[in-house]
Amino acid sequence: MSKIATVCLLAVFVVVVSSVPQNGKYTIKYDNVDLDQILSNQRLLENYYNCLMDKGKCTPDGQELKKNLPDALNTKCSKCSEKQKEGTHKVVEYLIKNKNDWWKNLESKYDPSGNYRRDYGPELAQRGIKI
Repeated sequence: MSKIATVCLLAVFVVVVSSVPQNGKYTIKYDNVDLDQILSNQRLLENYYNCLMDKGKCTPDGQELKKNLPDALNTKCSKCSEKQKEGTHKVVEYLIKNKNDWWKNLESKYDPSGNYRRDYGPELAQRGIKI
């Protein structure tokens, strides 16, 4: 995946891409969310996953993420801040390595045609990430 697309797909799980785009960009309101804290807390991580998979309630930030995810994927995260892109990389890598079943479910829901896997798989492979 390209770094931007990987970041966008990752945003699927973190509150990095939230709120309605302002001035052509997503809000940076949640850019200071501690991703390490979310990734290391099974309960928090599972709540975001369940929100995105329509299996549980969404927090307001989770709802915004879920709403904006398709746009972020379609635009290759062109409306993301650099911090959001970095966060997306971190989350995607974590999910692929540690929660691969979740990753596959998210990929199936948000990229059913396999476009992002096909387009960005080689870049992930270069970074040592097998999808």
